[in-house]
Amino acid sequence: MDDNKMILCASSKYEEKYYLNPAFDKLPDAIKDELKAMCVLFTEDIGGILTLEYDEDGHLSFVTMADENDLLYDEIGCALKIKQYQQTKRELMESLELFYRVFIKGETLDEE
Repeated sequence: MDDNKMILCASSKYEEKYYLNPAFDKLPDAIKDELKAMCVLFTEDIGGILTLEYDEDGHLSFVTMADENDLLYDEIGCALKIKQYQQTKRELMESLELFYRVFIKGETLDEE
């Protein structure tokens, strides 16, 4: 992981595990549940590993990877599913970016 990035959560089809960064324990349970469902369903449908990562500016992005020999990983479906999430979960993503900037980075709202 790049030193300037922070992982919010991750899901792996290979290990059948989900991870939520403990720094985000203060998120409401409903948001944590939605993130878990979104990530786990993604890796169940597409395969591989999905991480949601913040860059140094606080923008949240979907990062996927797959084992080189994973013939079941759906690269086309991956791009389509990410695009779908970016559209249907836009409000959630924007809220998570705001949460990160305020509660993790310590920015104030009037800086915008």
